[in-house]
Amino acid sequence: MDIYFAVLNFTLSGAIGLVGILTLRKVSTPNEVLFALLPLLFALHQFTEGFVWLGVGGHIEARAFNLAAGIFIYYAQGLLPFLIPLAVWLIEKKQWRKNILGILTLLGLALAVYTMYGLSTVPSSVTVVNNTLYYNNPWTANYYDAIIYIITTCGSLMLSSSISVALFGILNLVGLTLIFLWRPYGFTSLWCLYAAVISGLLYFHFVERRIRFLQDLKEKREAFSQKLESELQHLEARKFFKNRGKKDE
Repeated sequence: MDIYFAVLNFTLSGAIGLVGILTLRKVSTPNEVLFALLPLLFALHQFTEGFVWLGVGGHIEARAFNLAAGIFIYYAQGLLPFLIPLAVWLIEKKQWRKNILGILTLLGLALAVYTMYGLSTVPSSVTVVNNTLYYNNPWTANYYDAIIYIITTCGSLMLSSSISVALFGILNLVGLTLIFLWRPYGFTSLWCLYAAVISGLLYFHFVERRIRFLQDLKEKREAFSQKLESELQHLEARKFFKNRGKKDE
């Protein structure tokens, strides 16, 4: 089964990576780069877990297995609670939302530093439970970290003014809740897999942005046309009264 799951992870990473490349090509400003990179980062994350599956099955050396497991857990538990709110903060336009996202970003940074310290000092373990990878570290195995993690990741996504980004956050919250109720020991692995699969929704943020841009452009053109027509009518009226005054003379 470990080979099967490894192939599944590698295949999914390829498909998600393609979406990630398409998303990255939609970038038009530097602030959008990190956000557009998220699907591609999720793809690389799943590619890494493919090697974790190979490692638990004894198909690769222990050193390679430990490296892959370390990369996976550091990114999943350490970096994501900071990267996600930061990415959403960078693309947010509404100031009040941006202010709250700034606070969540700082909270995520604090959690990331705390978690990375724990992961670097307390050994982690990876085992297979009911065909699910169980990443365990005593430092992060508590409800306080989990609550802050959810607030900084799902909370920041749901706070976005973009419909597609907010939907991505809602689906993630629903997904991680179901995973926690179904297989709490597989929370890290299964939620990252689920988030990676639905990360294609982030592509539609740029589609949504394009539609909004075209709508704004249309409204500005219509406003300009109305203003131009009003000016022309004003000039015609002035010309009419001027000619009439000359005739009266």
